[in-house]
Amino acid sequence: MFKKYKLTFIGIFIGAILGYLYYFYVGCASGTCKITSSPVNSTLYGALMSGLLFNIFENKPKKK
Repeated sequence: MFKKYKLTFIGIFIGAILGYLYYFYVGCASGTCKITSSPVNSTLYGALMSGLLFNIFENKPKKK
Protein backbone atom coordinates (compact mmCIF):
# COMPACT_ATOMS: atom_id res chain seq x y z
CA MET A 1 0.00 0.00 0.00
CA PHE A 2 2.80 2.42 0.83
CA LYS A 3 4.47 1.83 -2.52
CA LYS A 4 1.24 2.56 -4.40
CA TYR A 5 0.49 5.82 -2.56
CA LYS A 6 4.06 6.91 -1.82
CA LEU A 7 3.65 10.48 -3.09
CA THR A 8 0.43 10.95 -1.14
CA PHE A 9 2.06 9.86 2.12
CA ILE A 10 5.03 12.11 1.48
CA GLY A 11 2.63 14.99 0.85
CA ILE A 12 0.76 14.29 4.09
CA PHE A 13 4.02 14.30 6.04
CA ILE A 14 5.29 17.52 4.45
CA GLY A 15 1.90 19.20 4.85
CA ALA A 16 1.70 18.30 8.53
CA ILE A 17 5.09 19.86 9.15
CA LEU A 18 4.23 22.98 7.16
CA GLY A 19 0.84 23.28 8.88
CA TYR A 20 2.44 23.20 12.30
CA LEU A 21 5.12 25.68 11.26
CA TYR A 22 2.41 28.00 9.96
CA TYR A 23 0.66 27.81 13.34
CA PHE A 24 3.92 28.39 15.20
CA TYR A 25 5.14 31.40 13.22
CA VAL A 26 1.94 33.01 11.93
CA GLY A 27 -0.96 31.54 13.92
CA CYS A 28 -3.90 33.39 15.38
CA ALA A 29 -3.29 34.75 18.86
CA SER A 30 -6.86 35.83 19.55
CA GLY A 31 -8.34 32.36 19.04
CA THR A 32 -11.01 33.51 16.60
CA CYS A 33 -9.44 31.77 13.58
CA LYS A 34 -10.83 28.25 13.23
CA ILE A 35 -7.81 26.66 11.57
CA THR A 36 -4.77 28.55 12.82
CA SER A 37 -5.81 29.01 16.47
CA SER A 38 -4.92 25.39 17.36
CA PRO A 39 -1.79 23.43 16.44
CA VAL A 40 -3.85 20.28 15.91
CA ASN A 41 -6.25 21.97 13.48
CA SER A 42 -3.44 23.65 11.59
CA THR A 43 -1.41 20.43 11.32
CA LEU A 44 -4.37 18.35 10.16
CA TYR A 45 -5.45 20.96 7.63
CA GLY A 46 -1.93 21.21 6.20
CA ALA A 47 -1.67 17.41 5.97
CA LEU A 48 -5.05 17.12 4.24
CA MET A 49 -4.43 19.85 1.69
CA SER A 50 -0.91 18.71 0.88
CA GLY A 51 -1.98 15.07 0.65
CA LEU A 52 -4.67 16.01 -1.85
CA LEU A 53 -2.22 18.10 -3.83
CA PHE A 54 0.40 15.35 -4.02
CA ASN A 55 -2.28 12.77 -4.86
CA ILE A 56 -2.86 14.55 -8.18
CA PHE A 57 0.60 13.44 -9.32
CA GLU A 58 0.14 9.71 -8.58
CA ASN A 59 0.30 7.42 -11.60
CA LYS A 60 -3.05 5.76 -12.08
CA PRO A 61 -3.39 2.68 -14.31
CA LYS A 62 -5.34 3.33 -17.48
CA LYS A 63 -8.56 1.39 -18.00
CA LYS A 64 -8.91 -0.49 -21.26
